[in-house]
Amino acid sequence: MKIGIVGAGNIGGALTRLLRAAGHEVTIANSRGPESLADLSAETGARAAVIEDAVRGQEVVVVAVPTNKVPSLPRELFAATPADVVVIDTTNYYPRQRDGHLDGIEDGSTESEWVEQHLGHPVIKAFNTIEATHLQPGAKHAGSVDRIALAVAGDDARTKSKAMALIDGIGFDAVDAGTIAESWRQQPGSPGYLKDYDVKGVRSALAEANPERQPEWRATPNSPGTYDSPA
Repeated sequence: MKIGIVGAGNIGGALTRLLRAAGHEVTIANSRGPESLADLSAETGARAAVIEDAVRGQEVVVVAVPTNKVPSLPRELFAATPADVVVIDTTNYYPRQRDGHLDGIEDGSTESEWVEQHLGHPVIKAFNTIEATHLQPGAKHAGSVDRIALAVAGDDARTKSKAMALIDGIGFDAVDAGTIAESWRQQPGSPGYLKDYDVKGVRSALAEANPERQPEWRATPNSPGTYDSPA
């Protein structure tokens, strides 16, 4: 499968390694240009490219940039992207640590609804509930004991099914978490966030989630601070 990854930080890098190990054709890009990705490209065999080439002609596109950088992606980046292309949103909103106040999210949109508005293309929410450092060591064959399950939200049944099959193929069970409007169930602060639960655990956590954003996940007048000193 042809897969583009926009963003080559912790999540983007880990997914590049997993997807290449599973035999997928991967194109990686970031805001600093292909030259900055030479080491990751040499290590994995992924093609380093400009951001537009990580989207154009791909079957799956993974958006793995900080939430507050989504509006800075090239305008019209997804304008010509066919509806059947799976666009996976891995982002998490960290207002007090990194992102600052983002109006739409603070006003009640789910994080992925906000991302969709900026991309101009429907997304599938996935890979946001697991630590990047747990992706490679956590991957296991189907049927393995204690296989980690990942929540997957999306509105289109076909693209969601493709995303879930991709997740299974790289070593994780996939749990249907509902629509993008319901993706608050897997956002930061939810019961299943960064817990590495199995299928049963993820389903229970999704059912227990509360749609109200807790104060620690809202911006303050002093936001953002840092991860060490949130503001």
